[in-house]
Amino acid sequence: MGYREFAPPAALRDLVECAWVVDGPPQPVRVLPDGCMDLMRLDGPIVVAGPDTTASVSPRNGESFVGLRFRPGVLPRLLGVPASELRNERVPIRDLRQAPPHRTLVDLAVALASDEPTTETAPWSLSLLSHVTGALAGGAAVSDVAGQVGWSVRTLQRQCTVVYGYGPATLRRILRFRRAVRLLGDGLPNTEVAARAGYADQPHLHREARELAGVPLASLRQDSSSANRSTQLPPGSATVA
Repeated sequence: MGYREFAPPAALRDLVECAWVVDGPPQPVRVLPDGCMDLMRLDGPIVVAGPDTTASVSPRNGESFVGLRFRPGVLPRLLGVPASELRNERVPIRDLRQAPPHRTLVDLAVALASDEPTTETAPWSLSLLSHVTGALAGGAAVSDVAGQVGWSVRTLQRQCTVVYGYGPATLRRILRFRRAVRLLGDGLPNTEVAARAGYADQPHLHREARELAGVPLASLRQDSSSANRSTQLPPGSATVA
């Protein structure tokens, strides 16, 4: 009971990080920024969850929430909608495009993936997208990433905004925080979490927890550890708040 993650369907492994479900007793769900976008069903219509810049809390009255979490930068290429237009938003998919007939979220995702992406929302190949995401997740300087792929910093900034919903420096910050949340869930001490995630020091990690999660680091640690115990998996975008 609670928040659980599952391996993605084989047909979607290049696009989807995981499937997830939130169930159990009624209680609000705190959603943490993680650089991803989701397709989710919340007691009815299918909704697109845009890229978040800070935590949000969603009420839940006991119904189950289910979703597919797409790898950073992937869902905009399937929807044909720039990620920047969906930043911090939850939008019914019917308001964004005519969705093909489907029975499940997986059916919908497979149908969306079969369409040819537009160059506006898919300026890069999937392999290049993965490279840029991985480099920024590893803490690479924005200028270094731009140089690796042969772009100017300005071009990288513009295309990242379309693909991820925010610029490369913000994405790098959010992916660093996501790594810290996973390390907290593993039970590592704060000093080690800060060092391994790439923070300047422990106070830096504390400030980021308050700014990005909206709660003190101690509360975030408790939520992450509880999610780990119940799922035997690292927490992703959601904790039960």
